[in-house]
Amino acid sequence: MAGGADSRDTRADADRTLAEKLDRLFTEEPGGRRPPSYEEVATAINIAAGERTISATYIWQLRTGKKTNPTKRHLESLARYFGVKPAYFLDDEEAERTDEQLSLLKALREADVRALALRANGLSPSSRRTIASLIGQLRELEGVDNPDTAPQADASQTGEADS
Repeated sequence: MAGGADSRDTRADADRTLAEKLDRLFTEEPGGRRPPSYEEVATAINIAAGERTISATYIWQLRTGKKTNPTKRHLESLARYFGVKPAYFLDDEEAERTDEQLSLLKALREADVRALALRANGLSPSSRRTIASLIGQLRELEGVDNPDTAPQADASQTGEADS
């Protein structure tokens, strides 16, 4: 990085604020739909609680960082709404794991990515490693992202458990 680069550019996702984590959940576009409005989120949370527990304005304040200390109840309600564990907001490692899963789900919603994955199904572990290596090289050539941040399949997912 150049000398004047912000240190946040090189820090791990683990250092993200509550606002950044909440923003990630809002912008993920669940199921390919548009992101929900603050009002939609507040209404769903309040209906689930059976009472008014959170406002759209408060959710906006959390997402923009204007409020930074929500109650446990609010974090649990937001986590439930977005389908993540409450630890997503508190535990940096949990947030990183969840974000990797969200990225994978988003990629699998794209028809061409899904078709590529389906075509690789049934190939030997060696062939799947070759395909993964080729994809890694193409991502590097295209400057898509750092290979260290791309979701990785472990041996149990590829059928290659250690003996």
